[in-house]
Amino acid sequence: MSATPETTPAEDTARPRAPLFTFGLRTITEAAARAAYDWIGRGDKNRGDLAGVEAMRGELNRLPIDGVVVIGEGEKDEAPALYNGEQIGNPAHSVQFDIAVDPVEGTSYLAKGMTNAMAVIAMAPRGTMFEPGPCFYMEKFAGPPAVKGKIDPAAPVSEKLRVLSREIGKPVSELTVYVLEKPRHKRLVEAIYDCGARVALYPAGDVAGALMAAIPDSGVDALMGTGGTPEGIMTACAIRALGGEFLGRMDPQLATERAAVTAAGMDTARWYQTDELVSSDRVFFCATGITTGLLLEGVGRDRFFEKTQTLMVSGVSGERQFLTTYHKRAEAGPAA
Repeated sequence: MSATPETTPAEDTARPRAPLFTFGLRTITEAAARAAYDWIGRGDKNRGDLAGVEAMRGELNRLPIDGVVVIGEGEKDEAPALYNGEQIGNPAHSVQFDIAVDPVEGTSYLAKGMTNAMAVIAMAPRGTMFEPGPCFYMEKFAGPPAVKGKIDPAAPVSEKLRVLSREIGKPVSELTVYVLEKPRHKRLVEAIYDCGARVALYPAGDVAGALMAAIPDSGVDALMGTGGTPEGIMTACAIRALGGEFLGRMDPQLATERAAVTAAGMDTARWYQTDELVSSDRVFFCATGITTGLLLEGVGRDRFFEKTQTLMVSGVSGERQFLTTYHKRAEAGPAA
């Protein structure tokens, strides 16, 4: 893969070949999704994740950039590859990026053969991507461009839905809010019901849910609730490029996580704006479905081909594309 931006991150006046670069990145998530496919519904989330990691790392090695994994599989001692701080590409290269990866977003649900598992990568110029440290969970709000800058994240659910309804021109009774189906969201779901809005409850996939919320007329009008912080940062990259709204608050769930967040001096009452989570418009995002969900079709396989569906987003060009690709299977031989 030879596509690379024409400029370094410091050269703001020149335009990189954004569509070509984003198109090249799709090979990274497609490789991870195709590798993880073999582990759908087999009850082994660790081996499914490892397959995705190895395939993604192999493709990342081909990137002609100086990259650093800011959000990855964990610390070096716990992850053999794609760990936080890992160097990607050529450290002497002038093009420098922060990289966030999730080779299998939804490992448990992949193992169970459930919906919305996908392979995800986000990239932003060096030093522009928020590093969440020891906080694994984040409370989130995601919505379309119409509500950007107009939502008070600390407001009650009823007020958020009132503003959303006003700005997109849809009655509250017709709004659909994506929420992860978790015990911690019991009161949130009840509050949405009390307002008369609909809830789309899914066991996994808040990246997909947030992206749909940011895309007007997708069938999802907003995402609310607490999910993974790494997924939140990657989502913020994509939503910044899409022009939507994304707000995040560190929301540790476990006692050990809360202690680590407190020790790190992180403010769990503060809501971060999109441009604080990623402070550059020069972001690139790709996601490929592994199992079929609301946003993307999962990997399909027959005797001769594997089919993938990928969402590609460029903050430079403002473009988003859905690409369905048929990959010839090496072991299949010539197609009939």
